[in-house]
Amino acid sequence: MQNVAEIEELTKLISKLPGLGPKSAKRIILKLINNKDELYKPMVNSMAKVFKNVIRCNICGSLKSAKETCNNCQDSKSKELKICVVETIADQWSIESSSVFKGFFHILGGNISDTSMDNKKNLLIDSLVDTVSKKKIEEVIIATSSTVEGQTTAYYIQECLKDINVKVSKLGQGVPVGGEIDNLDDGTLISAFNNRKNF
Repeated sequence: MQNVAEIEELTKLISKLPGLGPKSAKRIILKLINNKDELYKPMVNSMAKVFKNVIRCNICGSLKSAKETCNNCQDSKSKELKICVVETIADQWSIESSSVFKGFFHILGGNISDTSMDNKKNLLIDSLVDTVSKKKIEEVIIATSSTVEGQTTAYYIQECLKDINVKVSKLGQGVPVGGEIDNLDDGTLISAFNNRKNF
């Protein structure tokens, strides 16, 4: 098999993406090489725009255009006065696609894996508490993973909200122990939301 250093380097990088191994990466590279004008150039341009213009909202943690207000933070008559707290953007997208939740999202960007204050600041917990107070949120639904880190994060969030008059619930049946939100199917997510319990 012919080895080209540039292709091997790109293969290693693409292989780091979720669900892709070296064989899949090479198939993608060949497709791009053979379709430079239709795929490669537009893809490079789109990626450059994303890296330049898409940022993390410093209030809710969702992705937004640097030039526009955050869609997730915006008040809307169609939104319920509820906030769903998730660990990742992938979790948010999974829940949105299931149409089981119609409120606001707070994306932590991870979980409390250690006790460092910097890590807790990155989770935007202070911003969450502030939003709950200002928007007069009726319920905070904690949808962190069922891992030890996810549960620790959930308890920390509950502790931070204890002085606010708001219902705090946790996803119920349907989320397996150790389960990640973005790996669950729509039916499991719907069951988890419908069976959530007070926290």
